[in-house]
Amino acid sequence: MALMPKRVKHRKSQRGKMKGNAGRTNFVAFGEYGLQSLEMTWITSKQIEAGRVAATHFLRREGKVYIRIFPHKPVSSKPLETRMGKGKGEPDHWVACVKAGTVMFEIGGVEEDVAKQALARVAHKMPIRCRFVKRRHSL
Repeated sequence: MALMPKRVKHRKSQRGKMKGNAGRTNFVAFGEYGLQSLEMTWITSKQIEAGRVAATHFLRREGKVYIRIFPHKPVSSKPLETRMGKGKGEPDHWVACVKAGTVMFEIGGVEEDVAKQALARVAHKMPIRCRFVKRRHSL
């Protein structure tokens, strides 16, 4: 089941500009290990779900997977073979705006080598380059 908001203030949004590095979700907060983006892009809800499935399948119900990104932004598209004009298309799918440095997935409760393998599988599902990061300091 694809991620999407329960309700939104505006049904359609403009594309906007993405610039700069992540300022707030740029460190491991919940687990011990994380997957950090090195580029900026839109990540669709299907890609997030594919990463979640890959991690939980590899971990076989041990440890915990945290998803730190959520697709808030609607992306609209017009139907195929439609002439130009007649307004903006209907919302087609939802994306998360990910900047460079954002920690997208976290894993806790497993050994480092297991977490590294699981997050490598998640990184293959992502459309950007990612890196494995550890928690800076323990709780």
